[in-house]
Amino acid sequence: MDEAQPGTPTTEPTGSGIGDTAPADGVTAAPTTGGTADAGSPAEGTPSTSTSPEQASVETPEKPKRGRPKGSSTAKTTRVVSLTLTVSGSADGEWQAELKNGATWVARGLPVTAAAVSQAAAALHADLAGPIDEVIETARSAKAARVAELEAELEQAKKALAEME
Repeated sequence: MDEAQPGTPTTEPTGSGIGDTAPADGVTAAPTTGGTADAGSPAEGTPSTSTSPEQASVETPEKPKRGRPKGSSTAKTTRVVSLTLTVSGSADGEWQAELKNGATWVARGLPVTAAAVSQAAAALHADLAGPIDEVIETARSAKAARVAELEAELEQAKKALAEME
């Protein structure tokens, strides 16, 4: 079988020496597009029927799954609750509290005593208690001065009333 039959492709040496010569038993091989061809790769233009899922996963790296892998932790997850407590005070010493759960208002404009604010700040942290106590003391001294002023005004009003009688 030295001659190839008409219509059957034959391969001739291309010079690379790897997989580009015809087999010795007279069977002609399919033409290759490049100088080297992998034995497992199909010819160009023919559908791949020999590719198994294992081979496909080896060729393309598997994407990492999002989230925590199932069964990797036995620790109990704790639910985090986010509450926002706002305590505000005026220069007059009046305090009010507002509580917000996420985007929902739970309470707004609740009047709070200065003593309760001072106790809460002391219970939370010493760094909070110092500045808050200073503000409360400033408001307390301002109120005491106002009380003294009003008492003096009351005494003057009582004297004026006594003179009219």
